Amino acid sequence: MKTYQSDIQKGLPKKTKSFCPVCNKPVEASIYEKDGEVMISKRCPEHGYFEDVYWSDVGMYLWAEKFAYDGKIDKTHHKIEEGCPYDCGLCKEHRSSTILANIDVTNRCNLNCSFCFANANARGYVYEPTFEQVVEMLTALREEKPVPCTAVQFAGGEPTLKEDIFDMIRTAKEMGFSQVQLATNGIKMKDPNFVKRLRDAGLSTVYLHFDGLTKDVEPYIDVRKEVIENCRKVDQGVVLVPTIIKGFNDHQIGDMIKFAAMNIDVIRGVNFQPISFSGRATHDERKEKRYTIPDLAKDIEEQTEGKIIKEDFYPVPCVVPISKLVEVYKGKPQIEFSAHPHCGMATYVFVNDGDPDDLIPINRFVNVDKFFETIEGITDDLKKGGILNKGRAVKKGLEILYRYIDNEKKPKSLRFRKLLEKVLLNQDYKSLGDFHETALFVGSMHFQDIYNIDIERVKRCVIHYATPDPERRIIPFCAYNTIYRDKIERKYAVPIDEWRKEHIGDEGV
Repeated sequence: MKTYQSDIQKGLPKKTKSFCPVCNKPVEASIYEKDGEVMISKRCPEHGYFEDVYWSDVGMYLWAEKFAYDGKIDKTHHKIEEGCPYDCGLCKEHRSSTILANIDVTNRCNLNCSFCFANANARGYVYEPTFEQVVEMLTALREEKPVPCTAVQFAGGEPTLKEDIFDMIRTAKEMGFSQVQLATNGIKMKDPNFVKRLRDAGLSTVYLHFDGLTKDVEPYIDVRKEVIENCRKVDQGVVLVPTIIKGFNDHQIGDMIKFAAMNIDVIRGVNFQPISFSGRATHDERKEKRYTIPDLAKDIEEQTEGKIIKEDFYPVPCVVPISKLVEVYKGKPQIEFSAHPHCGMATYVFVNDGDPDDLIPINRFVNVDKFFETIEGITDDLKKGGILNKGRAVKKGLEILYRYIDNEKKPKSLRFRKLLEKVLLNQDYKSLGDFHETALFVGSMHFQDIYNIDIERVKRCVIHYATPDPERRIIPFCAYNTIYRDKIERKYAVPIDEWRKEHIGDEGV
């Protein structure tokens, strides 16, 4: 494939940079194979040697690498002085624009989950940007070049504790964000009127924390189900977001996918997030709980009894050829999902005739590899043919694409050709939304922690945090959570005791 171009070093072993988990200072690191797994190790002169699992399947790791692609950003906010990741951001070393921006609107929360990146009670302060600061962050994101950010997620803490969350959602939509998400535990959304207000404000997707289907792993399962019902009533799309911890809830992965399939009219996807350790964890604790993307793919295959297999999953940047096609067709830069190939994997699954036990991954009726090769061929033809021949080239290309679709194996009610044309030629969230109404997204995003962080992944991160910093810093997700969060939050925070005096009765503190 020609499209996948990256300066990522391929194969094993390889060198990279990471951090000491004790002092957070940068250290040299190695990535290598050990007993069929991919490991990362590093040595700090002061605190010694550390080793952790990077990916648990070396074959999947090497296969994913072929999809590595480096994107581009034209407008940066910081000069390179100390090198990645100390000049975030974004700086010219970064290889990807912002596909999804996170804005933490508060660190107050009405729960106290042990694996959470941020909560006020644990940190001893309240971080809560003003509405004006949030608008400034949204503005910085929309001014990114060559492509403005089009998707934002309001997070926390628990963002529904903010009384002006409705105004934030409404403002984001008015500013041109086509996808506005809310990462929530759902407690406040037990109120149907609250859900309706979110929907009326313009909310696109509820990113609902959902760790399983039994109370021993998901104590608030009744709340989660109530939220889903409330969302169904107002046609509010939901994505389930389980944090997967080995030995805790990894046995319920298949059940969660089936639950989503049973509710596909309202649930658009399940985005699994393997555990990322916040704070200190011993080697034994990490070995006991560490879970990686290949573990997920294998467990899905086993727990769905082979309806979805590990080969159905592709790395995020596999879709870059579609962006390239639309860019040539429309004559302007497009969003490129140029994440590092080891950041996440996904597939789409169709529910045949409404039967949640009859799941058909897109790979069953589409030759995915040939599909992307053909997309590249169409793009080449468009480049050669000029404007007058655009329609002819696309029509010819689509006819070739249809050869790689097996109509006998596709879901009976699926009008895939029509759907395909809309997604390929429009490539906007409306077209993708239509796609999601018929397909269930099953994916994973493994955020790094201080033990397994690889700077090459940080450089290609597509999920970024916007900050209230006057310099408009936009910081890659994993860099933010490992080395930046504490500094930035403390700079703009209020001590929790002081907050309590001034905000008597506020939830989450």
